[in-house]
Amino acid sequence: LVKIISQLLLVFIIEYGDYHTYSYSNSIIMTVYTALLIDDHPIITNAYESAFHDVQKEDETVSFTIHIAHNCDTAYEVIKEHSEKGTNLDVVFLDMSLPASKDKKILSGEDLGLKINEMLPASRIIVATAFNDNYRIHSIFKNLNPDGFLIKNDIDPEVLITSVKEVLREPPYYSKTVSRLLRTRICSDFLLDDIDRRILYELSIGTKMKDIENVPLSVHGIEKRKRLLKEIFNIKGSDDRELIFVAKEKGFI
Repeated sequence: LVKIISQLLLVFIIEYGDYHTYSYSNSIIMTVYTALLIDDHPIITNAYESAFHDVQKEDETVSFTIHIAHNCDTAYEVIKEHSEKGTNLDVVFLDMSLPASKDKKILSGEDLGLKINEMLPASRIIVATAFNDNYRIHSIFKNLNPDGFLIKNDIDPEVLITSVKEVLREPPYYSKTVSRLLRTRICSDFLLDDIDRRILYELSIGTKMKDIENVPLSVHGIEKRKRLLKEIFNIKGSDDRELIFVAKEKGFI
């Protein structure tokens, strides 16, 4: 016991990049990473957390400090706190299909990803989504450029463990469906931006054109965007319900 206590007293902390490296007297170098796991289903964040614990069991030189968020508001608070303190989140597991924040300023996981890239640019993002639409996948890549990308149907314990190790060591890491979709060209170079996604969100909750806020366009400009969205999704007619249905099906809402 005395020997163990003596060894612990000899621990010293070296700042190394955006994470901590701990050096012990027995020459073991341990790197402590910080992770944020974001999904609105606790069973999924539990699976992610288990993967980190398994990586730690496999490699005694790494350890993880883990934060968990089940909504946009909690996740943003963690991101903001680290940004203000000047500390980094080394790995972020990010679900795309999150309910909007209470103030409606963050509409989805994609918006959270944009915040992470802006506030914590050194963080490595692993996107996880149930959507496997080719257009949606390319849109996420264009907007977020994640270090890892997993389709949830591809996920098993081995995939999660491998994704953590590869993204920390030598990103990127893509699950098999993502790799296949990346080899397929999309039919249009037009990708939806934040304004498009906000218009779709407001339409989905029944907001009238004249009442849409946080969009720097006139009513005429919004209508023009809406017509263009219908062209992109190959929707005929003036009814917005089909546009909303297709946008939800493809994961944009």
